[in-house]
Formats: sequence, structure tokens, C-alpha cells
Amino acid sequence: MRFLITGAAGFLGAPLANRLIQEGHRVVGLDDLSTGDPERLSPEVHLVRGDVNDRPKLWSLLQEVDCVYHLAARVIVPESVLYPREYNQVNVGGTVTLMEAMRDVGVRRVVFISSGTIYGNQKTQPVRESCRPNPRSPYAVSKLSAEYYIRTIGDLWGIETVCLRVFNAYGPGQRLPPTNAPVIPYCIRQAIDHGTIVVHGDGKQTRDYVYIDDVVDAMSSAATIPDIKRLIINVGSGKETSVSEVIKHVLDITKAKPEIVTNKTHDSGPSRMRADLGLAEKKLGYKPKVSLVEGLTRTIAEDPRFHKDE
Repeated sequence: MRFLITGAAGFLGAPLANRLIQEGHRVVGLDDLSTGDPERLSPEVHLVRGDVNDRPKLWSLLQEVDCVYHLAARVIVPESVLYPREYNQVNVGGTVTLMEAMRDVGVRRVVFISSGTIYGNQKTQPVRESCRPNPRSPYAVSKLSAEYYIRTIGDLWGIETVCLRVFNAYGPGQRLPPTNAPVIPYCIRQAIDHGTIVVHGDGKQTRDYVYIDDVVDAMSSAATIPDIKRLIINVGSGKETSVSEVIKHVLDITKAKPEIVTNKTHDSGPSRMRADLGLAEKKLGYKPKVSLVEGLTRTIAEDPRFHKDE
């Protein structure tokens, strides 16, 4: 098959592109390289630098494409609170532009990578796809809006659509911005650098941390599985782990003893989060294979940023 991946040089996009190449497919990638790293891509991936809102460029890239993976997005939750218009322009506007271009060219399937943040606080855990969304940030709203656009436009224009709500993915190569870094790479870096780990909230809030290889398994399956049109499917580990437990695992693996500071005045987001994976197993044959401890160990071992010179 021939695939187009938007956001192909990103944390999720690059390993997906490489997996598809290994499976013998042809892959074209689009990325504005604002956060992506082209060095992580196989040389067989044809990467084009560009904006997902550039419709003429999309027309050219979509020729002879069988399926699109749409990952291009701005993804930092606190940043979205400051810049909601920009998040709407990229995450929602870019999605609509892509769907228009697919309609124009005649591409008939798209796999959209959405987010578990859409759920927000829920009364029951684990959260199922049927739960009413409760987004708590412009980022989450933008992802939910994009889902609605994709499914509605897909119905109107005869495009098969699949939305994967990915929970807290982690692994080697995850971006580490100076501020608002994801929990796992932040804790690893601070531990290895003998720095201070700042815990927002009481540390009891839980998330569903899923290793990158498991996410790629789910994404690669979604392109070819029949009878999943219009479905929304959770992708996670099916387990919930508190921030305090994550820190304990990191310290056990690294043998580091950083200072740990608690900032209880900071909004730590939803109190609990765990994905129900029943639909993913039924439709995608998805079963996460990598435990959190194994995933953390592999992340530390395989990410060169976490290796200190002797």
C-alpha cells in the first residue's frame, strides 16, 4: 500500500512510518519540522516539509495514496490554554483542509490519531468510547472537534474514517521541551541529571501510560482492518499508574536520588485516567505487550539523551 503520514517526523509519526516501510509499504511523509526530527525516519520515507493547511501541496502528495494517517497537530496542553486560536487553526483547520484534499483526490480511508485527554474527568473507570467527552483544555477541544469533522465529512463524502484515542504514550525520542514536558521523560531527565522533580498536585493522579511500540501496533492495524468505519477506539495500556508510582519506578531503575518537590496549587488535570481496551482488542486484535517498568527501562536504555558520558 501507499500511505501519507502527516506529522511523519514526530514522536508517533516516525516509528509508524518506519514500521510501514519494514512491512514493505511505500510512505510519503508531511511535516513542518517545528517539533519533528527527520533523523529518526528511515531513508526510504519520502519526507516533504510543509504545512497541513497547504491544500495544493496535499493534492500532490495524495496522488495514488491508499490511506492517510493524520498525526500533524500541536500537542502541549498548557500551551493550548495560552494560544487556543493557533491550536484551532492547526488541529481543527488542518484536519478539515486534509479531508477536503482527500475528497478532491479520491483517497478513501483516513486514520486519525486523537487523544485520551478528550475524556477529562469521568465518574467511572476505565473509560469507554461511549463515555461523554469532558474536555478540559483547548487542546482536548481541538481533538474532539477534529473527530467530529472527520466522521461527519467522511459520511458525506464517502471516506472511511477511524479515530484512535491514544492515551499517555511514551518511549525513546519523546520530545522534551524546556517547559511543560511530558511526565515520563521529564522525570527520567531530572533523575539522571540529579535535579529536582516537581510534582504537580498530590502525585496521586493516575494516567494510562502506553509504550510507543504498542501504539504503533494499533496504528498499523487500523489501516487495513475491515468493518471499522466511523469507529472511535481507545489505545492505551489498560492500566492506571499514579505520578508518584512513575517516579518510584524511574528512581528504582536509575538508582538516582533527586529532590522531589510537591506543588499542590498547580492544576494537575483529571484525577484518574484508564483506557477500556475491549473495542481495541475486538476490532484491532490489540493487546499491549510492554509493561511500564519494561517500557521505562527500554526508554532509558535506547534514548541517547539519557546517557551520561563516563
